Amino acid sequence: MMALQRLFNNLATSKLNTPKLLSNFVPRCSYGLNNVGSDDPDVEIIEKKIVEEKTSLAMRAYLQRATQYNSFMQQQTHEYNVGKRHLANMMGVDPETFTQSDIDVAIDYLFPSGLYDPKARPLMKPPSEVFPSKKDAEFDESGRPFHVFFYTGKPNFYLILHNIATKLSELNKFEDSLRKNNILPDPDKKLTSLGSQWLSKEDLEKLTVEKLSDHEYKNFVIAIERLLKHPCSYKYGEFISDYQKPMISTKAIIESAPVEYTKDGRAFVTVKDCPRKDARADVTVYYPGTGKLSINGKGIEFFDDIQAREQILFPLLFTDMVDKVDIHATVRGGGVSGKAGAIRFGISWSLRSFVDPETVERMRIAGLLQKDYRRRERKKPGQARARRKFTWKKR
Repeated sequence: MMALQRLFNNLATSKLNTPKLLSNFVPRCSYGLNNVGSDDPDVEIIEKKIVEEKTSLAMRAYLQRATQYNSFMQQQTHEYNVGKRHLANMMGVDPETFTQSDIDVAIDYLFPSGLYDPKARPLMKPPSEVFPSKKDAEFDESGRPFHVFFYTGKPNFYLILHNIATKLSELNKFEDSLRKNNILPDPDKKLTSLGSQWLSKEDLEKLTVEKLSDHEYKNFVIAIERLLKHPCSYKYGEFISDYQKPMISTKAIIESAPVEYTKDGRAFVTVKDCPRKDARADVTVYYPGTGKLSINGKGIEFFDDIQAREQILFPLLFTDMVDKVDIHATVRGGGVSGKAGAIRFGISWSLRSFVDPETVERMRIAGLLQKDYRRRERKKPGQARARRKFTWKKR
């Protein structure tokens, strides 16, 4: 009876003294092969080993940075969508159909800028185009990589090459099946690269968020061109177009007006009905010249406003033709700003015939060859002016 009592006390004590497992501990049991499933009481069983799973500080910091970047981009995207709806409401357009090109036009209208560099002008772009891209977490907390090409060092780039190779193999099988049935690929559907070019190395690096070498980019071009030249490449036209971009045409401007000559052999160009608000101007530019300027029979003093004079002289200064041409202009209608804008537009279009193509492209980028369609906004009923409101007083 006493032996049974001692055995009961020992069991109760050992049960109370059993340590509790914490939530951040993972129990792992390790037994010897000689005692697995053994009922022999003489065989010693190895005790359970409790191992704590820990995440390294570097991995924890990496995951934290990735999480912060994703939350930041979500917030910026939300603010962009809200601003897009406000801008659409200001322009009186349906926000659901308000595209990025409409946003650019609205920004140019609401915030006109004479700055030459496009990067210095106000803009409103999606956050993905403004902020540099960063990779998401490439592995979980246990260190297992998500990407199948993680150990290549550049998984996104090699995934693109893998997709190209896979599609080439599928096209070869498809072509073999056609030829077995005595069917040749349709030559009219074959894709070409006319009017487009492959993504540059910088664009491809932005797409993959990885730094590429010249040799790797060359391999990409060889692989994608091989896919494009396949007789059945039209099956994956959408995939190929993802890595193409249209070539920028510098000949998007209407061809220059024909050059005429006076009796004494001087070249001249006349541009009629140059518009700006309600003003219309007829401008004739003579080359070569000495810098004479005639506006309705007067010189530059036709305008008392300094800003109007600067508007007229700007295209001459921009092209370095101040003392090389003579200008004769007649203007009618509009106010001071409209008259100056009309003459400036006529001078710019006339100078295209006397400068090199590179200068014409610079003029186009600077906005000298673009018609200014802005007009004075009408006064609104119940308001002081077009946008100004009357002062509201509560009492």
